[in-house]
Amino acid sequence: MLSETAARKLDELRSILRHMESVAIGYSGGVDSTLLLRVAVDVLGSRALAMIGQSETYPTKEFEEAVALAAGMGARFTVVQTEETDQLKFSENPPDRCYYCKTELFGKLQEVAEREGIPWIADGTITDDLGDFRPGMKARGEQKVRSPLLEAGLSKAEVREISRHLDLPTWDKPAFACLSSRFPYGVGITRENLTRVDAAETFLRERGFRFFRVRFHDTSTARIEVGPQELTRLVVEPLRQDIVQHFKKLGFVYITLDLQGYRTGSMNELLTAEEKREYTS
Repeated sequence: MLSETAARKLDELRSILRHMESVAIGYSGGVDSTLLLRVAVDVLGSRALAMIGQSETYPTKEFEEAVALAAGMGARFTVVQTEETDQLKFSENPPDRCYYCKTELFGKLQEVAEREGIPWIADGTITDDLGDFRPGMKARGEQKVRSPLLEAGLSKAEVREISRHLDLPTWDKPAFACLSSRFPYGVGITRENLTRVDAAETFLRERGFRFFRVRFHDTSTARIEVGPQELTRLVVEPLRQDIVQHFKKLGFVYITLDLQGYRTGSMNELLTAEEKREYTS
């Protein structure tokens, strides 16, 4: 049973999508965009198109899950290849890296939408995103991308509540961020190193870890973040040694554990409040 507030916002979301008439959704397979796509399919049917980005910055497993989820919902979908790593500014990895990534992504999505005769592009932005350090929001405004979940006033907690009510498998899925977020600002991003991080995280995922990141510090050091409830498991033998051996095969010399544990946006902790304002204004 949905709370009164969540039910009201779900009705508002349906109304927003109904008035859009057709929409192309940037779909990642995360909790927010999955709810948006599911409701869009319910309201618009084949007039809703899921556009799934594919690039080195997108974890292989996440891409595969997004395709499977879209197909499982009966959604019409297409795969869009993006080349953000070819952009010099993106590869230099400045604090507003996400702006260049989103500009590349939304530009490609716009091309697909125009080709399909779809008037609106939409993403999964929610109210919680407004308080984060998110330079990509600037690109969203420049490209005139709509955010129906945000327009309906939905928070992350409400998105999860509604997703559970609709039996979506993503209702309790951990937060997702592209692989570029694993690199300290100013450390160049290359296809090779993105592939190394993807392989390292895939190894942890396949061993049952749910809340984790592998942060890349120069070419030799991997800093592992896992959820507090998973910290002790990480150092139990033989798993600890398996992780060390696998990461060394990927080219890491030092494999470290962050005792503070997993948290989103840990690379942003190096930025001052003034720098955050500078890169989002």
